Amino acid sequence: MLARLGGWSLLEAAQTFLFGYAVARALDHGFLAGRTSVGLGWLAAAAVAVAAGAYGTGRVFRAVSELVEPLRDGLVRRVVDHALESADHGAVSRLTHQVEIARDTFAGLVMVSRSFVFTAAGALAGLASLAPALLLVVVPPLVLGLGLFLVTLRPMARRQETFLAADEEVAEVLDATAAGLRDIAAAGAEARTATEADTRFDAEFRAARTLARWGVLRVLAVAVAGRLPVVLLLVAAPWLLRRGVTPGDLVGALTYLMYALLPALQSLMQALGTAGSRLTVVLRRLTGRPSGGTPAARPPEGEPGARGPAPSGTGTGREENPPRPAAVELRGVTFAYGPHAEPVFRELDLTVPAGGHLTVVGPSGIGKSTLTALVAGLLVPGRGEVLLCGGPVRGAVHRRVLVPQEAYVFSGTLRDNLTYLCPDPPPDSAVLASARAVGAYELLLRLGGPDATVAPRELSAGERQLMALARAHLAPVPVVMLDEATCHLDPAAEARAERAFARRPDTTLIVVAHRISSARRADRVLVMDGTHAVSGSHDELIRCSALYRDLAGGWSEPAGALRDANGVHTIAGARLAGDRGHVVAHRSVGQVQAVGDLGDVRPLGGE
Repeated sequence: MLARLGGWSLLEAAQTFLFGYAVARALDHGFLAGRTSVGLGWLAAAAVAVAAGAYGTGRVFRAVSELVEPLRDGLVRRVVDHALESADHGAVSRLTHQVEIARDTFAGLVMVSRSFVFTAAGALAGLASLAPALLLVVVPPLVLGLGLFLVTLRPMARRQETFLAADEEVAEVLDATAAGLRDIAAAGAEARTATEADTRFDAEFRAARTLARWGVLRVLAVAVAGRLPVVLLLVAAPWLLRRGVTPGDLVGALTYLMYALLPALQSLMQALGTAGSRLTVVLRRLTGRPSGGTPAARPPEGEPGARGPAPSGTGTGREENPPRPAAVELRGVTFAYGPHAEPVFRELDLTVPAGGHLTVVGPSGIGKSTLTALVAGLLVPGRGEVLLCGGPVRGAVHRRVLVPQEAYVFSGTLRDNLTYLCPDPPPDSAVLASARAVGAYELLLRLGGPDATVAPRELSAGERQLMALARAHLAPVPVVMLDEATCHLDPAAEARAERAFARRPDTTLIVVAHRISSARRADRVLVMDGTHAVSGSHDELIRCSALYRDLAGGWSEPAGALRDANGVHTIAGARLAGDRGHVVAHRSVGQVQAVGDLGDVRPLGGE
């Protein structure tokens, strides 16, 4: 491959040499001598040389592709392997952006470096063949410009690495923000999140601006090495003519400079100045251990994933005298989404007693939905076992129902949608009672009653969730799991639905919450942070779990419980007139539903 690359490049060098030489001879021996046919013959030879060089350049691309594609494939394998072996939040930037930078840049460097070497060799050989005195004018500024350019390579490489690191940090913060939009909105953390993102954006902007300033020196180097020889050649023309240089030699020298050396030099400096330093940095980051990104918090080797310190009755759920038999039990469960992936859970022990009400909270992407999928039997643990009502979950799937975030409604009647989890058709009174319990009764009446036909596309996301909740409430199963199944409902509707399941006889309820108010209604709360799962009541977790305090801080926790020095309460409930226990809005009253809010509806300063 390298032999083919060099051979076709020699053809390109021959074309460069012949082009300038032919122009000089066409002028001296043809047109200036009055022999037009000789001049045209030399120009025809130059045209043939250009065509031959173009053919050689086309064959060069094939040889370069054989060199470049294996590099790209190797880098992709390395990035993917590293991403599967560790939680690498910068892998997306490396795989979609930096690998392509390395591939394209390496190909460009091979092309322009090869082109410059062979083009410069052909042009300098042509200048020497025309008149050696021409080299005295052309070579010194060429060497000076190249030297100035080489001085800037290392600083530009450092600035390029800073820029790429900033780009990875931007990718990381955007990835985390997109994954946690619901948490951000629910916690009222929009301003803080925007500030953090702006900081990353500003850092990337400053790095790009510094890199651009160093790029100005590259322009100066191009001017010295490529433009200054032309100016010196014109200024020194009388001196050269007195030493035997012909007008044709001068025109040939200008041809070499303007149409061979200068373009090749510009391409070389462009590639080495920007792409070369970028390739060096990217290869160092792709082949070494990436510094960008923050690995997700995971349990250390040998440390249980859910056995961290917890208040009375930890996440293990193994209390000495459990008052009720276990409806759901996880014993030493370890689960990962692939053989090389970091486990989502490691040796997780969890017990939910029959009739219990457990709420699961934690940042987005931490494994809450994975937990419900394991309990539902949709996923199989790598190690450990999941028990449902005392037996393996695989044999007891008829004893649980899982309502996911995106509720499914099929075309058919309302009755079919609400009762298809029931082995025997329930009476209309039971259907209507479940609809009333979860808050779907008005929707059922508006659509035309149980026998009305449903068009799923005409329902909103919240209406589909109400139907799914009524379906689950009607299903004769002892274990109900709501995986953010009320995220499209308002807080009052959410509370009504959860209370309906909690009051249903002989029902164990597990709720993956997107509002901390769900945790206040539960018997126990499981806080997941990727390192330890901590279980306890709301009040216990407020005292012992920093993560839970962060999650709860934007909602309805009284400031007194958090030991606020001023005793300021963040919820209505401190003997306010007309108070019904609603959360006080942190934005203007005009942005809050007026009906059902504070009874006196008298704002303080517009808040």
